[in-house]
Amino acid sequence: MSDMTNNMAVRNPRTGANDYEITITTAEEIETLALAARAAQVNWLAKGLDHRISVMKELASVMAANRDELIAALSIDTGRYAIAAQEVDAIGRNIDKWAHVARHTEEQAEQNSMAIPSIAFRSQRKPYALLGVISPWNFPLLLSLIDALPALIAGCAVIIKPSEVTPRFAEPMRKVIDQVPGLKDLLIYIDGDGSSGAALIDHVDMVCFTGSVRTGRKVGEAAARNFIPACLELGGNDPALVLADADVDRASSALVRGSVAATGQACQSIERIYVAQSLYDEFVEKLVEKAKSVQLNTPDIHTGHIGPIIFEKQADILKDQLDDAVTKGAVIHCGGEIERHEGGLWLKPTVITNVNHGMKLMSQETFGPIMPVMAFEDDQQAIDYANDTEFGLSGAVFSENKNHAVEVGSQIEAGGISINDACMTAFISEAEKNSFKLSGIGASRMGPEGYTRFFRKQAIITNTADAFDVSMLDEAHSKP
Repeated sequence: MSDMTNNMAVRNPRTGANDYEITITTAEEIETLALAARAAQVNWLAKGLDHRISVMKELASVMAANRDELIAALSIDTGRYAIAAQEVDAIGRNIDKWAHVARHTEEQAEQNSMAIPSIAFRSQRKPYALLGVISPWNFPLLLSLIDALPALIAGCAVIIKPSEVTPRFAEPMRKVIDQVPGLKDLLIYIDGDGSSGAALIDHVDMVCFTGSVRTGRKVGEAAARNFIPACLELGGNDPALVLADADVDRASSALVRGSVAATGQACQSIERIYVAQSLYDEFVEKLVEKAKSVQLNTPDIHTGHIGPIIFEKQADILKDQLDDAVTKGAVIHCGGEIERHEGGLWLKPTVITNVNHGMKLMSQETFGPIMPVMAFEDDQQAIDYANDTEFGLSGAVFSENKNHAVEVGSQIEAGGISINDACMTAFISEAEKNSFKLSGIGASRMGPEGYTRFFRKQAIITNTADAFDVSMLDEAHSKP
């Protein structure tokens, strides 16, 4: 909650205490920062790709030198250590990846028109001068930079508004940026709430948002009013299909991990599991056994498998979905209770059966370590179940026959389909994909398009013959 001094208290997910404070960046301050960023971007672009890549590699180097401080802040933000370290360590690899993509993504070469051979044409790229990024609380550092890194290499300046739920990491990031010559006015972190995010959209040329459908609609509407492009990565309710010819042991292992990794607080988490009737009992037994082996990382943040529920309001959503399911006849086999440890909120991996699509658990995004399991009679019913949702982010299919799995997976209305594993979009980013339905809109943040989306295309068209003059308008030219 904000007070009259424009400050906002921030909750610690492990202790439940408000032990940090941010000052909300005002619209006037954002306007000043945007003007400075635009001025710096002109020189940033003029210095060329090699210079930009060298500066970004220096950023990676300085982040590595300040690794401990970044991890410490992220650990408090999210209540988890191992994933915080993974977020920090991933940035250098991501910079190398985008540098490679940029160097191997060529502009259109000049060629002659097939319709009029005397006309030559080519396209060249013009980066958006200023990108606005509004990032979420579940992977605060990684998702603040997932769009910013390729945009900076493309020649954009970037202003980032991270979630007010997990803002602590931004201060050590600002210190890092200050140590990289020439980057201070090009990569800017601002603290703030929803009002700061709304103001940011009014001062940028493109916006990238990761978060809920509800907020994503507001971002998209604001971008449309300003006639700027928006890339929206929104919610998911991702299905997994365990077909009749699947390896049950493999599927159950992958789906426990895919459902509870990061406490289920990942957009690509598996949130609905559909199993062939012939495998159902065996699968549920193995799933429960493996789910019970997952340990909370309390009281020691350096042990166990999963951390606390980061956002307090998310715990209310999880409890509401579980209560709704049980009231309607669902059966909980393990987990199922929001627990309080050290003042934080926790949920052990929860396997739940006797579910149906009339339950909130099956129709809404869950964002927690909950595994509802339903049986299906045949492949078509499984596909119908998977597609009975307003979301379409990703999904998974398990079968001993890869071709069979791909055939079924291709009929799921979602952007990324993992075959014989789960959540593969968290591991690789080379494959372009788009979100379906309410899970988002805009160009892919994966593959080459994750870089080229930050450019407008400009056509250069040259007439190598005589110029067309007014005589071409003569009616005689149009006679057969």
